[in-house]
Amino acid sequence: MATDRYGHDVYNGTAEATAHLDRAVEALLFFRPEVAGAADDLIEAAPAAPLAHAFAAYLGVLGAEPTAAAEARRRFDGFVSGLDLTALPLRERLHTAAAGSLLAGDLRRGSALLEELTVARPRDALALFVGHQLDFLTGDALRLRDRIGGALSAWDEDDPHRGPLLGMYAFGLEESGHYAHARDTGAAAVERNRHDVWAIHAVAHTYEMQGRFADGTAYLDARADDWSDGTFLTVHTWWHYALYALEAGHTETALGIYDAALHNEDSRGVAMELLDAAAMLWRFHLARSEQARRWEALADAWTARADPPFYAFNDVHAVMAYVGAGRTGEARRLIADRRRWLSEPAARAVTNHAMTADVGLPVCEALVAHAEGDHATVMALLWPLRRRLHEFGGSHAQRDALQKTLLDAALRSGRHDEARVLISERTALRPDSPYNWLSRARLADSLGDAVRAAAARDRAGRLGRSGDLTSDRF
Repeated sequence: MATDRYGHDVYNGTAEATAHLDRAVEALLFFRPEVAGAADDLIEAAPAAPLAHAFAAYLGVLGAEPTAAAEARRRFDGFVSGLDLTALPLRERLHTAAAGSLLAGDLRRGSALLEELTVARPRDALALFVGHQLDFLTGDALRLRDRIGGALSAWDEDDPHRGPLLGMYAFGLEESGHYAHARDTGAAAVERNRHDVWAIHAVAHTYEMQGRFADGTAYLDARADDWSDGTFLTVHTWWHYALYALEAGHTETALGIYDAALHNEDSRGVAMELLDAAAMLWRFHLARSEQARRWEALADAWTARADPPFYAFNDVHAVMAYVGAGRTGEARRLIADRRRWLSEPAARAVTNHAMTADVGLPVCEALVAHAEGDHATVMALLWPLRRRLHEFGGSHAQRDALQKTLLDAALRSGRHDEARVLISERTALRPDSPYNWLSRARLADSLGDAVRAAAARDRAGRLGRSGDLTSDRF
């Protein structure tokens, strides 16, 4: 029986197939587009290998693309029809069961099965990576950290394949608030492999979460050749760069990145990229900088997808685009469609049901209310959810657009006590963030305290100037 590079036998695999598996896993770990071709080669070389079909199923789910998931489910169901799972070795049995659960929409069961697998096989890089991504999609920061942390002791310090594990662990650490440890761990991963874009991305998150946008810009500039082109994370890392620019007050730089990297006529139209574009433009919307042409093009891209209910996080960003473009009718139709879907008995079996009912729809309704100037309704919907937003997935940095929406509504509706609390929370975590000090100035203005408002604006200006960008890319 053939053995993969991590020391596992591959059931019904050949030496050729195992070489394709190793190549596919490596491409997956480093977010390289050639993963799809390697997975196809794997199935062609070993059509009876359960691991090959589980791998293809994972690819169909992890992009959060309903069309890809439906096609993957059709192919996977054809393979497992009549397959006796109990006759498979433990690794293949759990991978096959996990893949089937994910394709059926039960992300949490699939996650649990992969966690069971990594307890028994902590060197299964595929199980670790897919589980880690599921933790991200479901917003489970502790599992994002501990799934990887629990396996690290099985990978020796000098193991040549330990690097990507460190990159994943760095992201879990960052989402759990361990910023210094996350930066050090991510740096160690990048030192092992400078093309580890997930590790670079994890370090970028630490700077974002601490408001250290000048450091973040310098970090990405120094490694631009390693992340700025040719990976599945390229657009998302440009999004982080644009966030730094926006925080520093360099709006033209942020818009230049938007047009060149986040969304343009050559964009692929995949959900993960469209939601980055929506989240960026929404920040402009909150700053009262309307971008009508960009919103219209983005709303068209979401409309062209005509997505069924699949992932509430996507739905929220589609509604952002519709609202930003002034197309609240489309936003309301999407909301109504999801409400109908929630009433269907079959919907209750999928993870997205709770994500949609508990978080997704209230957030969508809050976005529509914000666009209509009904800030009391925004407060009523988002204030109870502000510590639960992680339940529908994404990262802290991505969900911050919603936290800023809540703060904006508090300021606009004269809810001074709530605004003070939100600003205080943000400033305690990110004392060097110009946005936080500008928000403090807005609150002081509302209270008629011109002296405090001027002082806060002055501090925001000094912080912005200290973060002048060094890059001349845009």
